[in-house]
Amino acid sequence: MSFPDTLKEFSNPSRREILLLLKNGSMSAGDITRHFNLTGATISYHLSQLKKAELVIESKQKNFVYYELNTSIFEDAVRWFSQFQKVSQDVLIEA
Repeated sequence: MSFPDTLKEFSNPSRREILLLLKNGSMSAGDITRHFNLTGATISYHLSQLKKAELVIESKQKNFVYYELNTSIFEDAVRWFSQFQKVSQDVLIEA
């Protein structure tokens, strides 16, 4: 998926909330669903979109599927956004 498509996934509040939940570690789809007033099918859809955007990685353990953040994608995004950060004159003087 392209970078613009990946960024598009951040526009959905439910997906942003899922990403925030996953910052604390991997979770099963059932664990994620318990944090929302949404159906399991809706959460599955959001997870599949996040997976397609490579923002989450899934792993299977016995009868459960666990999701975790794909931190390399977040690192790439931070690097890309950082190019827009304005360097203040104070920092230039101190250097």
